Amino acid sequence: MITIIVVLIIIAIVAIFSVQNAMPVAISFMFWKFEASLAILVFLSMLAGIVITATIVFSGRVKKYLKKQE
Repeated sequence: MITIIVVLIIIAIVAIFSVQNAMPVAISFMFWKFEASLAILVFLSMLAGIVITATIVFSGRVKKYLKKQE
């Protein structure tokens, strides 16, 4: 239950930060160059972090489960 509360607080903080910093920014990555809203970039960065963390946690739990099955 405490984990859900912490996650919701972090999401709220990121949302407030994103809304207050909605100006467009220039992004260069290797050969690509484009402009996007800072709010979108913050949101996508947070989403990528959530996906990566969930993948690592899930793979650890699967390994633990498979080890118990042996």
